[in-house]
Amino acid sequence: QVQLVESGGGLVQAGGSLRLSCAASGGSFSINSMAWHRQAPGKERELVAIINSDGSTNYADSVKGRFTVSRDNTKNTVYLQMNSLKPEDTAVYYCNANIYRPGLGYSGPWGQGTQVTVSS
Repeated sequence: QVQLVESGGGLVQAGGSLRLSCAASGGSFSINSMAWHRQAPGKERELVAIINSDGSTNYADSVKGRFTVSRDNTKNTVYLQMNSLKPEDTAVYYCNANIYRPGLGYSGPWGQGTQVTVSS
């Protein structure tokens, strides 16, 4: 079973930066898209950024120009560089991947989440 493990969350002051990482592991697989989502208390989970296998990216309007998603295919890892953080970015951040496993087809595992807290 493919597992996603996030790291890099924490507490930062407004205007600061954090870099999140998400590594996929477990057997033989190929990764299509990888994405970051977040969920703030009392709110629905929302898509923050996505990077496709061809390197194309899309971002939520609220993070455009501040966040950058990237991936290292040799490490099966996706990153989220977050700059100019705002208190409203406070949330649990989850990564998600669209994965293909030979003989098993496609699946969309999720990581366990990492807390990002931005103080004003």
